Formats: sequence, C-alpha cells, structure tokens
Amino acid sequence: MSAEVLDLVTRWAAAEQSNDAKALDALLADGFVGVGPLGFVLTREQWLVRFDNGLVNSAFVVEEPQVHEHGSAAVVVGVDAQQTTFGGRDNSGRFRLTLSAVRQETGWRVASVHLGPLQQMAG
Repeated sequence: MSAEVLDLVTRWAAAEQSNDAKALDALLADGFVGVGPLGFVLTREQWLVRFDNGLVNSAFVVEEPQVHEHGSAAVVVGVDAQQTTFGGRDNSGRFRLTLSAVRQETGWRVASVHLGPLQQMAG
C-alpha cells in the first residue's frame, strides 16, 4: 500500500507543478478539503480553480514523505518545497505537508491537504 500512496503523492505534486487542474481533478476525492499555508480552507472546487485565479507553481516537490497506513486510509507527512506566485506576488517556501489519502473503488485519492509552517527542532 505504501508504494501506491507514494505514487499518488508523486502524481499530485506533478499536477501541482504543472498547474494542471484537469490532472488534479482525477486525483482528488469528492469531499476533498485543502488548507493553505496561511490557514485558508478551500473546497475541492475552489482548489481546482486556483490556477485560473492567479496561482502559478514553477516548482512543487514533496520531500521526505512518510506514509502512515490506517486500513483504507493513509496519512502522509512530509515537506512541500514550492516556488509559487499568486497574482504576481511570490509565495514560495517550504511548508509542513499533511496529506490524507483514501482508497476508493477507482484507486487512491487525495482526501485532504494541509500546509503549515515548517519549524526546525532545536539542538
């Protein structure tokens, strides 16, 4: 299962990097919810129209993904390294990523994404 989930994460990151809403549409679960690095919450439909609204990813990579399996669901914790602009303003950075995946009849789908501050451990 871990390999299938990691493949989903790789395909999701590639779709994000390509600014490809059509590819994302095939990867996101129906009830998808996304939380951006500034705390905003987006529905599936809102996530898919971000590129039409001025979001441009020029690089988007998931580093250090760790898969935690839970039956027909999995949680992936990693780092999202992205070079991104929104409305011409730089929003690039490295963010803590928590991605939830669910196994459906059509295969693994991304159920939720949460991006937040990346803090380094002291010492």
